[in-house]
Amino acid sequence: MAEKKILLLGSGFVAAPFVEYVLRRPENKLTIASRTLANAQALAAKYPAATPTSCDINSEQAIEDLVAKHDIVISLIPYIYHAKVIKAAVKHKKNVVTTSYVSPAMMEYDQAAKDAGITVLNEIGLDPGIDHLYAVKTIDEVHKEGGKIVEFISFCGGLPAPENSDNPFGYKFSWSARGVLLALKNTAKYLENNKVVEVSGLALMDSARVLNTGYPGYAFVGYGNRDSTPYDKRYNIPEARTILRGTIRYDGFTQFVKALFSLGFLSEEEQPHLLASAPEISWSQVVSKTVGLSDPSEEELTAAIIKKCDLDNNDRKAQILDGMRWLGFFSKTAKVHRRGNLLDTFCATLEEKMQYGEDERDLVFLQHRFEIELKDGTHQTRTSTLIEYGVPGGFSAMAKTVGVPCGIATQLILDGKITEKGVLAPMTPSINDPIMELLEKENIGMVEKIL
Repeated sequence: MAEKKILLLGSGFVAAPFVEYVLRRPENKLTIASRTLANAQALAAKYPAATPTSCDINSEQAIEDLVAKHDIVISLIPYIYHAKVIKAAVKHKKNVVTTSYVSPAMMEYDQAAKDAGITVLNEIGLDPGIDHLYAVKTIDEVHKEGGKIVEFISFCGGLPAPENSDNPFGYKFSWSARGVLLALKNTAKYLENNKVVEVSGLALMDSARVLNTGYPGYAFVGYGNRDSTPYDKRYNIPEARTILRGTIRYDGFTQFVKALFSLGFLSEEEQPHLLASAPEISWSQVVSKTVGLSDPSEEELTAAIIKKCDLDNNDRKAQILDGMRWLGFFSKTAKVHRRGNLLDTFCATLEEKMQYGEDERDLVFLQHRFEIELKDGTHQTRTSTLIEYGVPGGFSAMAKTVGVPCGIATQLILDGKITEKGVLAPMTPSINDPIMELLEKENIGMVEKIL
């Protein structure tokens, strides 16, 4: 069989399951390009058919030179660079796969991609990705039966497995703590009972709802993520009165984060006492400054925190204070890694204290809930649920559920099974059905129930 040349841009933690999947086929030859050559070498080391190289992703010429030599490009670098990759792919008539949302900058190349006769398939990881596949499947089935989608609610989260959720957040970092915390400042926009709702910051944490997933062993809450309002068109459900896509966390996360918000820990404003050139400082001193005290006793500091965070009216008061103690907020000896502002200084401590241990595993939980009006006017509730655990020493659940769908989509394009042209997302059965068929062979899929 003719050799197929695959270019992978990026060697981050979701890349390994992708590499393992596409290199099962002997005709596939893979170039792994990373900004840091050592990272590409480490990933390529296990696979004779993989060649590592370094690439300056800020250089359009460097990207173009690599793209020109391959049949298909998989871009797992930050989404802000995808448009550069697509531009090079259009010029050299090469197909592209990404796991990122289609941005306006990427969509600008839609007609050019069609004219070049190339497939640019995006949003094919977990969320976005697997979520689309099974949402479109159920919506399509309901419409074909003459029914209507009254409500579509979908929540997804990557979390530590319950037995490894041993910190006040119930969360651990497999990527940048800064990215996770800054996402909490985003605005969520969704449709609820035919009204557009927008919430951000403290209000976003207040909007979190306890999730009835049908799995009472998991204590989850969920809150909106990004803008759900375009999904009436994307999913072809103009009839829906409620459309909400959101993030899952363990119960307790949002209350703790809200207290940290109130103390100013998500602020990017420069603080003289947090500059690298400033003298050593303890967490107790940092927190004292945020509540306007100078060298207080632990009791005085606790009282000031309770007042500033309004904890006397919070039934999680003891839990939140315990969490702050775990972070070292009352310690006069716990040294602070000064990073110029509260957010980055705080992130340095989180990344130190909240990494996955070698023998720990993660959990991915994704669930769609559909409220349906059937053709005869009766009401029905359906759910689609994915629960995936990582393997200690192997692939994490998050890496597997992002990397494998991406690998499957890549192989289907190489095999001529996905042929649509343009800048695409998995929104049609012709793209989705063959991906789902192969995903289920990997024991990845959503369990569908009628309640």
